[in-house]
Amino acid sequence: MPESAWKLLFYSLSWSYGAYLLFCTDYPFFHDPPSVFYDWKQGMEVPTDIAIAYLLQCSFYGHALYATAYMDTWRKDSVVMLLHHVVTLTLIASSYAFRYHNVGILVLFLHDFNDVQLEFTKLNVYFKHRGGVYHRLNDVISNIGFLTFSVSWFWFRLYWFPLKVLYATCHSSLQSVPNIPFYFFFNALLLVLTLMNIYWFLFIVLFVAKVLLGQMQEVNDVREYDMEESRNPRKKEAGIQLPEALKEGLHLKNGLVKDKRL
Repeated sequence: MPESAWKLLFYSLSWSYGAYLLFCTDYPFFHDPPSVFYDWKQGMEVPTDIAIAYLLQCSFYGHALYATAYMDTWRKDSVVMLLHHVVTLTLIASSYAFRYHNVGILVLFLHDFNDVQLEFTKLNVYFKHRGGVYHRLNDVISNIGFLTFSVSWFWFRLYWFPLKVLYATCHSSLQSVPNIPFYFFFNALLLVLTLMNIYWFLFIVLFVAKVLLGQMQEVNDVREYDMEESRNPRKKEAGIQLPEALKEGLHLKNGLVKDKRL
């Protein structure tokens, strides 16, 4: 739970700052994606407000990479999460070095919004069974949060991201800057990021299907307990099973290492 609270705070601040840059300043990148390459040239100066966003994001994902590998609870998608952090750090560093920072701000804005919703929903999942007592309000909020999270994931990462970012980097970049350097390297990383977004969206679709088919009756972050449940091969009853720690009002925390297999 502390892990989700910290991430909710960071992503809320990060996304708000990105929204400020894109909608409250003169940057036209969101409404005019090809403009990310207007007047582009090697070695151009990075604006201070964008450099601040890059510094914060690079620091966060540097810590996230270490935390996922050595501190966080080990989950089913932890290997993919490690790959995501490596790709993200590479994109942040390379886009800054190659002066593709305008694209970077757009990418971060489109991804951070879903992370805000995810961590907020996870906190309500934890809160609905606290102190051994069921709290209906947190259950309702978590259900609504998951629904909006599912829709926004598709809209931001699978619709707007290709429409605005990939179109600009794959097509518009060549029109504005013929023979632009590191074209294939940069776009390859963005395509890997797109594939990971599709991978996680498939998990979301499968989860929704289980709920609609009655195989699950409530939203729960089952990834938190995958490794522990795999060691305890008890016959599962119908419906969703809450781990004993959760029933007692406890939670697995950031910092609890569970047999990492890298």
